[in-house]
Amino acid sequence: MTALDPAFQALVEAQAKAAAEQPLPPLDQLPPEMVRAGYVMQRQSQDQNAPKDVETRDFAIPGPHGDIPVRLYTPAGIARPSGLLVYYHGGGWVIGDLETHDGHCRRMAAWGDCRVMAVDYRLAPEHPFPKGHDDALAAAQWAFDHAGEIGVDARRIAVGGDSAGGNLAASVALDLKDDPGRQLAFQLLLYPATSPEWNTPSRKTLDGPILTFEAMRWFEKLTAAVGHPEVHRMAPGDAEDLEGAAPALIVTAGHDCLKDEGFAYAERLKAAGVAARHVEYPSLPHDFYVMADISPAVVEAARETAAALKAALG
Repeated sequence: MTALDPAFQALVEAQAKAAAEQPLPPLDQLPPEMVRAGYVMQRQSQDQNAPKDVETRDFAIPGPHGDIPVRLYTPAGIARPSGLLVYYHGGGWVIGDLETHDGHCRRMAAWGDCRVMAVDYRLAPEHPFPKGHDDALAAAQWAFDHAGEIGVDARRIAVGGDSAGGNLAASVALDLKDDPGRQLAFQLLLYPATSPEWNTPSRKTLDGPILTFEAMRWFEKLTAAVGHPEVHRMAPGDAEDLEGAAPALIVTAGHDCLKDEGFAYAERLKAAGVAARHVEYPSLPHDFYVMADISPAVVEAARETAAALKAALG
């Protein structure tokens, strides 16, 4: 395995030292709102230099469980209409929000030359599975149905997300593949979770950094998807029929327990005739896109990802 990026290695060591000096309670003993607040503070402090020449507008769209907050990112000087990335943040379907991923969405908009609509979907445990997935699908459908109102060409709409958000994006892409009036141009899956099963080598051996087995089990417990009659929506990697899904870029991180399932999903998409490409950043950990100030390698990866998005929605 390629060594962890030196800047991230230093971060991991500093966090380990801090935890040894002042141990934190197990996640099971912390309320979700406290973990969410900590995640916002941590990620915002690690991503303060995103492009500034991007206009944002917050509003709400209707969904099956009530209004869904969204944030529309419009880069300076962009054409109207433009392509659109409907984006779902990561965080195990339990944490994360519009603020944790604001810098990342700004980079995708500015460097990908497209509008981005970030979706603040409902989180577990207050809103257990599949409410987050319902919100994700409703947001993509709304984007197609109201494309002209937000300056978007409905022929150039993509879905994307990281980690749990990548799962949502992949699920939405399968939901829409047979919808003739809402055909996605692209799906951008960044270190996605594609199955609730713990059956890959990386799921069995890569306990951190960043995404630990403890966190994975905590997310799993609070989401309450296992055993649910619609659990297939949580498992795009196990879907029987992938034919006709939108073209895809699947990005994985070398130091991430989700990397094997991301690679496997790319291979399954290809086998189904989907134009899918897999890229791995072997020295980076899970969640790296929202830690852009930690290492120059993150900015380089983000530029490459945005270039692929721009090409797909051109």
